Amino acid sequence: METAALLNNSGIALTEANRPNEAIPLFQKALIMEPENPLLWNNLGIAQQRTGDYEEALFSFNRAAGIDEFLVDPWVSMGLIYYELDQFDLSEGCYHAALVRETNAPKTWNNLGVLYFTQGSIEEARHCFEEAVSLAPLYYDALYNLRDACRELGDYNAAAEFGRVLSGFENRKK
Repeated sequence: METAALLNNSGIALTEANRPNEAIPLFQKALIMEPENPLLWNNLGIAQQRTGDYEEALFSFNRAAGIDEFLVDPWVSMGLIYYELDQFDLSEGCYHAALVRETNAPKTWNNLGVLYFTQGSIEEARHCFEEAVSLAPLYYDALYNLRDACRELGDYNAAAEFGRVLSGFENRKK
């Protein structure tokens, strides 16, 4: 028997296999069974985002966030979409909404830092990258971004230190 959970799992697998167009109908069918399930709305939004249908993805993420006010993922995803659309104020608002719900989220701190870096607010970016690294000391992207922020700010000693940490990652790959 087809259940919302089974459809959801199949949709996730298809989305992860880079087949979001095939996943979308499964999430939609599951939502007919469970229209107030915020995780189904969130997963539908992820699949829609992967197809580039940002308008529908934003609708789905907003629906998920409206059903479960404590859910973080839709806010992070909306922040990414708005960033990609160069709507930086909306992106920043989404990241802050995510951080209100989960302060200890290194990915969200890193994304907010990237936004600030893009806007030229390097000191604010550095703070965000430092938060991300303090929460996840081996988070490669945040370390990389922190190194670049330190370089931009002329803090070459710190940049060199983060460069050494990053080279440790490279040496492990060999």
